[in-house]
Amino acid sequence: MVNAVHWEDQTFAEAGAAGDAVIIPIGAIEQHGPHLPLSVDTTIVTAVAEAVSAQTGVPVIPTLSYGVSASHGDFPGTIALRPETVIAMMEDIIDSLHASGIRQFVIISGHIWNSGSLDVTAEKLRVRHKDSRIRSIGYVTMYPGPEVDGHVTYGRGLMHANFFETSVMLHLRPDLVRMDRAVSHQDVDSFWDYRMDQVSETGVWGRDVQTANAEHGKAEFDRCVSTTAAAVSKAVREPWPSAAHRP
Repeated sequence: MVNAVHWEDQTFAEAGAAGDAVIIPIGAIEQHGPHLPLSVDTTIVTAVAEAVSAQTGVPVIPTLSYGVSASHGDFPGTIALRPETVIAMMEDIIDSLHASGIRQFVIISGHIWNSGSLDVTAEKLRVRHKDSRIRSIGYVTMYPGPEVDGHVTYGRGLMHANFFETSVMLHLRPDLVRMDRAVSHQDVDSFWDYRMDQVSETGVWGRDVQTANAEHGKAEFDRCVSTTAAAVSKAVREPWPSAAHRP
């Protein structure tokens, strides 16, 4: 079995010779209903990123465990960063990696509300580092959103602590899942995005949570890894545009 290439396990000389691409995972510490741990987003994105690293040989840095999570509201346990903090943190990290010779940055997020900050980061750094390529994706981005079997019809980013996440956690960390406490929540159509505590009294958004299972979780996890690894492998070999300025 091939292991992930962990950036922090290398010497400085090895890091300097590791190539020009890196994977940057970012998750969140936030409530996930009465049955899942606060670490769901960090646990899943770390496992996906490490598996992608193992399949592609692209190094992965330590996961950033905190994210843009304040919109969960008054549920206890959540540790939230401001969007501006995430942007500043990612800028500093990528500037440091750029100084080490990295020129291709794949950010993989495990939490959808990180997306706005990560998109801003990518835009700022594409301007700052003309010799670099930066892309922010979610760990499910590389296959069509409607195929994510979350048993959620509405709510865009509100899908949370649902059939999908519960199944994946039953595959990755069943010791942290309290299925005897699992509850469901009927999602409804809405134009607006709300704080989670305004739309769900339990912190769950999705149906049939009690039927989540490890077999489904493994299938979803494996597809996340295989599709993302294929995309990253192709991306780091993609020819640059002929007009691109690369010093």
